[in-house]
Amino acid sequence: MAFYENTIVAKQDLAEKELKSLKDKYNEIINRSSGKVIKIEEWGLLNLANKIKNYKRGFYIHFKFEGNSDTLNEIQKKVKVDGNVIRHLTVKYKKLDTKTEFFKKS
Repeated sequence: MAFYENTIVAKQDLAEKELKSLKDKYNEIINRSSGKVIKIEEWGLLNLANKIKNYKRGFYIHFKFEGNSDTLNEIQKKVKVDGNVIRHLTVKYKKLDTKTEFFKKS
């Protein structure tokens, strides 16, 4: 198994309840498809550098997890059809840094 970071950018007009269900949904997808979530960071509502689908801002949710190709395929399938997600990025790592939080709320 390899280590991954997956960042999801959700629509700016989602309610708190919808954000929590989105986070729980992808947490469950990772755990169900032979993966293991190590850490979830909520970076909050941030400005986008460029408009994406007419949105200027987005909620960022960052997952650090351990998984395999089945886990990645399952995430890709779900993200493509999820209307609340406007962008996502998955990056593979040899070792995860779980101590540093770049967008920690002060």
